[in-house]
Amino acid sequence: MSRLLRATALMVLVAACGSSNNTAPRNLDDACSIVSQRPNYLRAMRSTERRWGVPVHVQMATIYQESKFVSNARTPHRYALGVIPMGRQSSAYGYSQALDATWDEYRQNTGRRRAQRDDIDDATDFMGWYMSQSTEDLGISRSDARNQYLAYHEGRTGYTRGSYRNKAWLLRVAGEVSQRAETYNRQLLSCGR
Repeated sequence: MSRLLRATALMVLVAACGSSNNTAPRNLDDACSIVSQRPNYLRAMRSTERRWGVPVHVQMATIYQESKFVSNARTPHRYALGVIPMGRQSSAYGYSQALDATWDEYRQNTGRRRAQRDDIDDATDFMGWYMSQSTEDLGISRSDARNQYLAYHEGRTGYTRGSYRNKAWLLRVAGEVSQRAETYNRQLLSCGR
């Protein structure tokens, strides 16, 4: 084998080992398709459901809304005068779009110091922890995708103040999250997941 061919093969092997799949599954409107393509998603969400009591379909609908299942999703950049980059809109990152401070609180409270927002196991556990706290603090049912999403988006303090009431766009999105959760639940039942 020539040196060039060996070097190329070695480079391809190294690149394959170091890369990660940050892309979303195909057909995000079909829960069965998502978990068929990415069985590790279902394992992570079931684990979170067992630990925190948040149903798989509520987790899936929230992840869809937050990141469209893209592991390294970030908020868009802000621009001054329309052209000068001023940083991102927030520190939200990963599947769950957790903010830096909230993620740090989660890691401290759960002892999961090495948790990463772009890891599906950690992201779903974070969501379960957060939504479970919303149940304890605010009385929101763990299966109430609409209100869990509102508390998730606005923060528990914002939810308590009702900051979402004056945001028609957010109320619409929360309704869409609720509808998607119901659809995902029906689909998962139909495919035996």
